[in-house]
Amino acid sequence: MFLRLRKRLAVKPEALITMGDICQIYWNGEREDAIKRMPIYRVKPADGNLIIIDIMQVIQRLRSAYPEVELEIQGSPQIIVEVQNPKKSANLVLVTLVWILLFVGSGLAIMNFHTDVSMMQVHQRIFYLITGQESKQPLWLQIPYSIGIGMGMILFFNHIFKKKINEEPSPLEVELFMYQQSLDQYYIQHENKENQRTKP
Repeated sequence: MFLRLRKRLAVKPEALITMGDICQIYWNGEREDAIKRMPIYRVKPADGNLIIIDIMQVIQRLRSAYPEVELEIQGSPQIIVEVQNPKKSANLVLVTLVWILLFVGSGLAIMNFHTDVSMMQVHQRIFYLITGQESKQPLWLQIPYSIGIGMGMILFFNHIFKKKINEEPSPLEVELFMYQQSLDQYYIQHENKENQRTKP
């Protein structure tokens, strides 16, 4: 029998987790279906939001039911089970306050950067070099530049609200993926009781 643990599973509170939920299994017809229906763990309220199921638990369960079977294990040695509690509705006031805070903060960051690099003087100098005239506010340079900053951010993050421009992940999505992988490694290391043993 070939068996591969999935990396992650999302379940509801008090769900019954079966072998087919956490594993990809390849064997022969009827026995394969029976193994996929085999219960492996029942989610309890005391478990919290995350459960780690180790490959050794799976092997032990399979050996107790089918002691003669030869196992070929592939993939990850643990699976992270995320218990999804009912989501609360977003607080509109809090969302609005956070949005305003981020909007003002990012605007101030851009303005401070432009002050540090003397962007106004740069625009005035470019305007003088192109036209031969001096202008304190070269708007036909500043307006396209401002639009370009917004367009650049859209292209960089690869999103217009919820719509993606192309299939490539944005840098933010890549960073979130790396962060999620680091979190998963932490959970596997610290939440898996089989990895922690104290000798008396």
